[in-house]
Amino acid sequence: MISQKIKQTVLKLILSACKSGARKNKAAKLLGLSLRTIQRWERNGLSDNRKGSRAVPGNKLSEHEKARIVSVLESREFTDSNPNQIVPKLADQGIYLSSEATMYRILREMKMNRHRQPSLPVKRHSPEPLTAKGPNQIWSWDITYLPSIVRGRFFYLYMIMDLYSRKAVACQVYEYESGELAADLVTDACIRENIPRRQVTLHSDNGSPMKSVTMLAKLYDLGIIPSFSRPSVSNDNPYSESLFRTMKYRPEYPESFKNLYEARQWTDRFVHWYNKEHLHSGINFVTPEDRHIGRDIKIFKNRNNVYHKARQKHPERWAGKTRNWEPVTEVVLKRFKKIKQTPEKTRQAA
Repeated sequence: MISQKIKQTVLKLILSACKSGARKNKAAKLLGLSLRTIQRWERNGLSDNRKGSRAVPGNKLSEHEKARIVSVLESREFTDSNPNQIVPKLADQGIYLSSEATMYRILREMKMNRHRQPSLPVKRHSPEPLTAKGPNQIWSWDITYLPSIVRGRFFYLYMIMDLYSRKAVACQVYEYESGELAADLVTDACIRENIPRRQVTLHSDNGSPMKSVTMLAKLYDLGIIPSFSRPSVSNDNPYSESLFRTMKYRPEYPESFKNLYEARQWTDRFVHWYNKEHLHSGINFVTPEDRHIGRDIKIFKNRNNVYHKARQKHPERWAGKTRNWEPVTEVVLKRFKKIKQTPEKTRQAA
């Protein structure tokens, strides 16, 4: 809605333009208005007297019909149902009152589009996201299949990665899935990284090895906080999935592995490349190893110096700022639930 003050200013500008020899329709067009709008403002004294359409829709519900729909929506039989359920139930009784869309519109008009049961509505709280601001704060782990030369038979790659640095801190290939092997892998990762108690949160999906009694008991013994994806949500563990995709899209990734030894040898070569040679886009193109030990700060400083000198040498080639060579300060894992365990529950489970 255009205010009266703006209308007055527009009319003054157009009047001034017309006195200078401009045509009124051209001046109005320059301001994004039509000539009829300007004429209406001049004729009606800036007030908008448009009444709108007086036509009544032919399919409009009568007050009686509307009241009947409201009574049905408020009835005890349908108080816990939505229009998508009410309309079919009424049809089964040989009754048609309106469409689902019309019922929803009436609910909105009557301020009834809310919880209509006598009980309190369910409150759903969004879980707090986990944030890593340094290495060895949040780990993510998962298991993926490695194909063998025997169709239908696989080897299983267990891998733990650090979210902050993207470094694969521990991995191993086994012939089967189990909570015991997963517990051994976590123990190995804690020894390699010298992890104290209550420092690391370990996130995973809801697979059976991840939630096995042996695995949960081991996490408690090591002082690691377990965290799990929401059920039936495939993208709650994106960092591990992204790592596996990088691995399986490598040109040298084989179609199959002859034996367990070959699978382990290839995995070791990939992890060495990924940690120490691969410039990871998610951490501004440094290697996970450099970021994990803090060497990326020096690397980014050197890159900034190179770009600064290049800009000083040819300032005409730089229209804006130089490329952002700053370290990623934090990594956030969003929307999942953490499992709080008490010593008593864990001992009972073990």
